[in-house]
Amino acid sequence: MIDETVAEIEEMQTHSSSVVAIKAATALRELTDREFPTVEEYVRTLERNSRALRRANRSHASLHTTQREIVETVADADPEDVSTAKGLTVEAIDRVVGDVEAAKDRAAERGAAALAEEDVLFTHDFSSTVLAAIEEAVDEGATFEVYVSESRPRYLGRKMARKLGAIAGVEVTLLVDAASGYYLPEADRVVVGMDCIVDETLYNRIGTYPLATAAAHEDVPMTVIGADSKFVDGAFAFETEIRSPSEVHREPADEFTVGNPAYDATPLSLLDSIVTDRETHDLRYRNN
Repeated sequence: MIDETVAEIEEMQTHSSSVVAIKAATALRELTDREFPTVEEYVRTLERNSRALRRANRSHASLHTTQREIVETVADADPEDVSTAKGLTVEAIDRVVGDVEAAKDRAAERGAAALAEEDVLFTHDFSSTVLAAIEEAVDEGATFEVYVSESRPRYLGRKMARKLGAIAGVEVTLLVDAASGYYLPEADRVVVGMDCIVDETLYNRIGTYPLATAAAHEDVPMTVIGADSKFVDGAFAFETEIRSPSEVHREPADEFTVGNPAYDATPLSLLDSIVTDRETHDLRYRNN
């Protein structure tokens, strides 16, 4: 299961950062079903598999922080036997999964309130927290027209469009990324998720930065929704990922090279607000 989860994360089959963190944490349960001769061997195996999961995506802060918490919980306790170490592992997995899910639910609830008065939304990429916020707002009586960009790499926005299109009360238009500026003037608000925020910079799916720049030019407010734990100043070094050229151009490209980065960096000065499970950060006055 761990190897399969690593492959899923690498291939972006699992991509929403909170979902990635939960799936990776849950995958470590596999180790508690194996036999180990010593505590030391168990902890080494736990650390090795956790590193493999973290390497599968170096951009998701929540993946890294939850994996470290699980490993450190077991290693720092210095358990007397393997059975105790396994019990600590299960407890740590349950705790971090519960924390991620609870933070996502609270962020979605606060996000729903922030979106409730809007009619036309624009979103980019696939964010399970943004999806939950829109669903909750609709449950409270809101209706939306939503523009969704396809979102390279791997066209994850298409999944978002399908999920949103299945919600009664949401009318969806799927766009190519390059058409964002054409449709932005029709939107009341841009809403996206986040991989992490480090040093006054939002790191998110590639295309977020030009979208934020265009939104600022068109005076369309942009809101980011995600867990407060994704503010990781000083605790996490973001590493972008360059995806395979084959995702862009399947035939051999002997005459040119292909640039296919997975993430970009957006200054917080371009945003209107950040909604987390703990608070809403109003950036309008700070950015003026």
